[in-house]
Amino acid sequence: MALLQISEPGQSPDPHQRRIAVGIDLGTTHSLVAAVRSGVAECLPDSEGRVILPSVVRYLENNARQIGFDAQAAQAQDPRNTIASVKRFMGRGLRDIGNRDKLPYEFVEPGAGEAAAGMVTLRTRAGVKSPVEISAEILATLRYRAEDSFNDDLYGAVITVPAYFDEAQRQATKDSAQLAGVNVLRLISEPTAAAIAYGLDNGSEGIYAVYDLGGGTFDISILRLTRGVFEVIATGGDSALGGDDYDRALAAWMLERAGLKAETPGDKAAIKMAARFAKETLSGDDKVAVVLKLEHATAQVCVTRAEFESLTADLTARTMAAVRKALRDARLAKDEVQGVVMVGGSTRMPQIQRAVGEFFGRAPLNNLNPDEVVALGAAIQANQLAGNDPDGDLLLLDVIPLSLGIETMGGLVERIVPRNETIPTAKAQDFTTYKDGQTALALHVVQGERDLVKDCRSLARFELRGIPPMAAGAARIRVTFTVDADGLLSVSAREQGSGVEARIDVKPSYGLSDQQIATMLQESFTTAEQDMKARALAEAKVDADRMLIATQSALDADGDLLNAAERAAILTLMEQLRAVNAQDSDAAAIEEATQALARGTEAFAAERMNHGIQQALAGRNVETI
Repeated sequence: MALLQISEPGQSPDPHQRRIAVGIDLGTTHSLVAAVRSGVAECLPDSEGRVILPSVVRYLENNARQIGFDAQAAQAQDPRNTIASVKRFMGRGLRDIGNRDKLPYEFVEPGAGEAAAGMVTLRTRAGVKSPVEISAEILATLRYRAEDSFNDDLYGAVITVPAYFDEAQRQATKDSAQLAGVNVLRLISEPTAAAIAYGLDNGSEGIYAVYDLGGGTFDISILRLTRGVFEVIATGGDSALGGDDYDRALAAWMLERAGLKAETPGDKAAIKMAARFAKETLSGDDKVAVVLKLEHATAQVCVTRAEFESLTADLTARTMAAVRKALRDARLAKDEVQGVVMVGGSTRMPQIQRAVGEFFGRAPLNNLNPDEVVALGAAIQANQLAGNDPDGDLLLLDVIPLSLGIETMGGLVERIVPRNETIPTAKAQDFTTYKDGQTALALHVVQGERDLVKDCRSLARFELRGIPPMAAGAARIRVTFTVDADGLLSVSAREQGSGVEARIDVKPSYGLSDQQIATMLQESFTTAEQDMKARALAEAKVDADRMLIATQSALDADGDLLNAAERAAILTLMEQLRAVNAQDSDAAAIEEATQALARGTEAFAAERMNHGIQQALAGRNVETI
């Protein structure tokens, strides 16, 4: 008879058995997979010794496909079926793709009855493909590479996402992993993964900034590193800014200089590849001569580093503006930052290195490969989550980039989980009913920094039904927001007295605009005064409505306690309040009319209380009481 096999929670039952867990950097331009071997994180190479996999997928006849370098080489020859930078389309709707005319792909228009906000799809010779499916091809290739490296099945992966990825983009990433047969141990932000790699490799402690400029996104995170604890203090960035934008700016400049136009899909792909070649060459040389080979014309353009830096200066300035804002959010001065970690291939550009160095007054950290550092950090986290490193003392404290809350009366947002809150987290708040006898409550979950629902992003709606009929304000409904370690949200509502409960896992619809998440925080500052006035007005109107409902209920129940003059006086005050409330006047006027009605009904309220006490005591003596 075999002995009972036991093990510590999260560890393998066989102490000699190692779970194969990897870190995956699913990037805009290229992707990597890394794992911890012999206690050291390293990127896994393909059969030709290359660790980088270009994030490019080409669809061929008979459902065949090319992924990586072979697909990248065919971009100019087969642009419609060769999809690059698909990460920019993850969780995005067709109406959000603002530069469709500059892209060589055939976007599929929504059919009759289909939601325009649904995730964008592309028509290829292999059929209509979504970004989730295309990303799954890349993830599956990395999965096979890992399984071939270890000659074993993959237990799971930590996949990195930009810190500013919203709920829809994170969910799309998890969906891609599921399609690729990859078990997601956790989603972590790319800057946090980089900090893990630097913190463990260098034994660093203190406050560090992670400047992450990839192919399609820019992130800036401020972290505090203390004895294996990685605490994200603040995060920011731009989900629509990356190396691709530098390529596009340079491509447009070269076409204008040559007097040419890229009109066909092949021309668009060719000029993009030429611009990327020029950008990469200028990181080491002062000038480069680029040959533009279009279908009906060929030209040579000479570009200097100074010209390239000048025409992209506004893009670099946008990254530094996000850096300054992240420091303000963290309430830190730039001289309190002990080091700046550079992540992403685009940080190799000299103007980026110079801008960051001049701002912080110190040379940025470059001793780890900026292309590999994110995957290496993810691998370290994956190794621990798989139970392979039980003695590891790594604790990861990430944050959510935008506040989460629910809609309350008057179209106001009640924030329950504030932005930059450490995750995983669970926060609850109690609410009540608005009307007598209310048996259901509609809950609207929103995300954003503005005070009014119309200015935030809607995430989900659900209803709590079966609330026992009670007087307005008597029910106690606890709404709980739970954000898991991947940054994904679930919301529950429970009426405390009866125990009725409803919950929803927020799986948002795809299609948040590229600029919306980047402008939400900006708007919260530029419109602060306007929001305060709007919130004050909405709250005043809600209070006025409540006062009118309560007064009318009292008149209906005990109006016979008043004489004609007293009743007329109260009715006049009610009409005055209705008139002011209906005109959307300023909050002060509504509050004054509400207070006037409250003062005018004080005597009536006291009379009702006395009457109620008299009825309760009628026919009873002191002993029975």
